[in-house]
Amino acid sequence: MKKLLTLSLFAGIALAGCRTPKSDTSSTLSFKQADSSRTKAITKIAFGSCSDQKRPQPLWDDIVAQKPDVWVWLGDNIYGDSESMDTLRAKYAIQKSNPVYQQLRQLTPIIGVWDDHDYGVNDGGKEYPKRKESQQLMLDFLDVPSTSPLRQQEGGYSVHTYGPKGQRVKVILLDARYFRDPLKKENKVNVPDPSGDMLGEAQWKWLEQQLTKSDADVHIIGSGVQVLPEEHVYEKWANFPTARKRLLDLIAKTKPKGALFISGDRHMAEVSKVSVPGLGYDLFDITSSGLTHVSAPHVEANQYRVGDMVTKLNYGLITINWAAKPITATVRINGDEQATYLTQQISF
Repeated sequence: MKKLLTLSLFAGIALAGCRTPKSDTSSTLSFKQADSSRTKAITKIAFGSCSDQKRPQPLWDDIVAQKPDVWVWLGDNIYGDSESMDTLRAKYAIQKSNPVYQQLRQLTPIIGVWDDHDYGVNDGGKEYPKRKESQQLMLDFLDVPSTSPLRQQEGGYSVHTYGPKGQRVKVILLDARYFRDPLKKENKVNVPDPSGDMLGEAQWKWLEQQLTKSDADVHIIGSGVQVLPEEHVYEKWANFPTARKRLLDLIAKTKPKGALFISGDRHMAEVSKVSVPGLGYDLFDITSSGLTHVSAPHVEANQYRVGDMVTKLNYGLITINWAAKPITATVRINGDEQATYLTQQISF
């Protein structure tokens, strides 16, 4: 059944994706289109996460049919879970050889970041011993040229800017694995660790630079794990509450236009919303997961959830109307056979 969720924001936000020629993580097609990245506005972006290369992948034809301007991977792009780079490489090859995904690669720029299973270890952080080698395989999967600065950078974070002034979208993809402190557990259950960090100081500095006095009209901040939810016991920014507060405080301090989080990981989809003092508009976290498998229907607390939780195969789709005054966007959580499970109308 299609569920409708309609919201109107005082200072709106939208999803979109793009690339900058010298610091991008994207497909070969994206790099060929580098010269047009700041001259042509994008209107449609698709995103998703959690794609097990061994399972059926029924959503790619639906995604291709939408003709998105960009596709954003939000992690668990394969289920690698190994310290063997040969194993990870072989699993990436299986995912990349999917014939319908190949169609998407030919038609649409691809950008993305990893989560734990493609990083190489379940729930892993900076303690994973093969993180440097694994990063190169992720960049290979995303067709990042060997000459890209990302090949020398520690961590898979990246920024992608698209569109002319007045229609400019900046996609900021955070690496919540490479520098993340180990999880704190009690009786094998994750518990908050106020002393732990998610990003590392180099990435924090870079993020502040991307947000400070940015000329983008929309800022999409992608994270492999959820940013806003706090109650569930799985991976999330709230496992490191000081880092989560630092992130929200940074957004309040820099006040970028139209900031929005997108996330994956959870094998379900939902919309979360908080009010950040000093920001001037509500801040959303749109979670889309997974492309090949989801959790069984269940009840899960989330004080910030808006609407229902979706436990069907899904991907996210954003359509921006730049001609509208104010700018508007339609955010959808879609599924197989062009199904739509959530729809959110947003005004900027």
